[in-house]
Amino acid sequence: MKKCRIRSMIPGMLAAWLMIGTAYAQDKVTSTEIPPYKDPELTVEERVNDLLSRMTLLEKAGQLNIPCAYQTQLGWGLDSRVRAMWEMDPVGDEIRATQLEGCRKWTEGIHNDQIGPGGGFFTLSDRVIYEGPERQAQVMNELQKIAVEKTRLGIPLLQIEEGTHGLMCPGGTVFPEGLAIGATWNNDLVRRIYAVAAKEGKSIGVHGLCTLVVEPNRDPRMGRNEEGYSEDPYMCSRFAENIVTGMQGYDISRPDKLMAFLCHYPGQSEPLSGLERGAMKISERQLREVFLPPFVAGIKKCGALGVMATYPAIDGIAVHSSDWILTDILRDELEFKGIVLGEGGGLGTIRAERHVANGSDAGILAMKAGLDIGISVEDAYMGGLVENVNAGKIPIEQVDRSVKRLLRLKFQLGLFENPYVDVEHAVRTVHSDEHRDLVLETARQSIVLLRNEDHILPLKKNLKNIAVIGPAADAGVHQLGDYFPHHVPQEIVSVLKGIQNKVQPGTRVTYVKGCDIIGEEVNEIEKARAAAKKADVAVVVVGEAGYETNGEGRDIASLDLTGMQEELLKAVHSTGTPVVMVLINGRALSIRWASENIPGIVEGWMCGEQGGNAIAEVLFGDYNPGGKLPVTFPRHVGQLPVYYNAPASKSGWNYVDMPSTPLYEFGFGLSY
Repeated sequence: MKKCRIRSMIPGMLAAWLMIGTAYAQDKVTSTEIPPYKDPELTVEERVNDLLSRMTLLEKAGQLNIPCAYQTQLGWGLDSRVRAMWEMDPVGDEIRATQLEGCRKWTEGIHNDQIGPGGGFFTLSDRVIYEGPERQAQVMNELQKIAVEKTRLGIPLLQIEEGTHGLMCPGGTVFPEGLAIGATWNNDLVRRIYAVAAKEGKSIGVHGLCTLVVEPNRDPRMGRNEEGYSEDPYMCSRFAENIVTGMQGYDISRPDKLMAFLCHYPGQSEPLSGLERGAMKISERQLREVFLPPFVAGIKKCGALGVMATYPAIDGIAVHSSDWILTDILRDELEFKGIVLGEGGGLGTIRAERHVANGSDAGILAMKAGLDIGISVEDAYMGGLVENVNAGKIPIEQVDRSVKRLLRLKFQLGLFENPYVDVEHAVRTVHSDEHRDLVLETARQSIVLLRNEDHILPLKKNLKNIAVIGPAADAGVHQLGDYFPHHVPQEIVSVLKGIQNKVQPGTRVTYVKGCDIIGEEVNEIEKARAAAKKADVAVVVVGEAGYETNGEGRDIASLDLTGMQEELLKAVHSTGTPVVMVLINGRALSIRWASENIPGIVEGWMCGEQGGNAIAEVLFGDYNPGGKLPVTFPRHVGQLPVYYNAPASKSGWNYVDMPSTPLYEFGFGLSY
């Protein structure tokens, strides 16, 4: 009986073994087939949906983190698990090597056990790879290879850099700052500038450029005025169109196009007290009439695929947690199809304005509102996001919504088919002769002649002795503004160098710094006075310094020249030698004394790497200045707001102590 029973079981066992073997074989065949999301013949939506269906929650959370690369040192960078970046030497080779190793771990997903492989990096090349475009392209390829070959799903990285006035990477072409570009009033030039930035960025493996500040400038006290283009919403709207057209075009998979991230949505340039990140108390009418038009032009008309949410609260509403601003207006009204980046540390504004208990709770509100990507290694978008989903506090559908938006862009960029770049092409492209020529042309067109009494300008090239005086005359990187590369290997032509390049061999050029931009540590006023007495003309170059008196976090309470600069100017003027003042600055300044006493005043702005040559061409008459002010220059800070369409400008009254009219009006500019 036992033998018969065993015999009777054999056919069933054989059938079961056959079924198991067939299933195993089928599984092996399936594993070697190309998954649908890797099939370029399918539609983008089909590929996105297939890939999303295969992702774990940790992998989804990883994609929603595109951190500042310098925060990934040692493979981790939050909650004091390692020393903060700002406590380390940011330019030390050892530190940057450690950071790069952290980037490798982040890419592979072995940096921690809370989220999967990261979605990409923000400001990787600028902060970590100082060696220039060749090395930048090599590292980008290396990291993409890790993402494609060493992660379970092989999702390529999305690399985002800054592009305020050129590709912000060591070796990238540095154009004049935003206000200088605005002073050209040249839409076609704007398109060409940002086409260059896109071409250089894409060549080294960057897929999107950020900090394209299209919002109008409304308060010159705020340090970031230099990044914007004008106080006029219409002018900013036209610039926004040309920025997006030049940078994105109509196909971001092209080798010379990438994503444009418009900032800072929906605005931050009119904060209370003029302090950056300060709340903006504006009405919905002001929001729609003044601040939204550039975003309407760039997004609804031209299809910009990225925005960065702004820091300040708008009329008491924290933007990072506002579904009205991030969804109702942005997605529904402006028909935005791209991704929303949070500002660095932006989730803190939710805690400040909404008084949530912690960053994790802030993340719940941000995700609900429509914020897609975290760039600050904040726990709300890392382990906190996973915990909130598992606890039912964030619906998985909200996470999937943001992940799909990001994946869609990666497919549209063609990254799954072409994740790598040609290193030799990057070397040929970045900072080419053609791009340098465009920098010089931009600087020329940006220069505004504010005063030319008795036709002191243009100067004669055969003058025997020229005194070049002032802390901005040989400014170097300070004339670049902010958001320029942390390492600039190419020559920066200062005003002093530009004048030396222009004069005849027999002309003596004497340089005296005179004082610092701010502070009283350097006092060479008497030395400057002596040099001016011996000169045929004195060119006094004063103003501001990037990352010192203007730029992000460099707000000022007074619009007068800082430090001892006006004292220096008066001392030189007292000699009786003809004086020309050149301004190097990133905001409208109140230069009342100079406008009444100095016969020649040239507004040179934060003029870029070729600025000195352009200014010298204007000073000596080789180029006829044609720039016009894109912002209003007040007589005194007490006049603010002073933009040309401010309600106060229609008062009709004067102050007791000075006129209420501007010192120089919006659109002002002389020529020879």
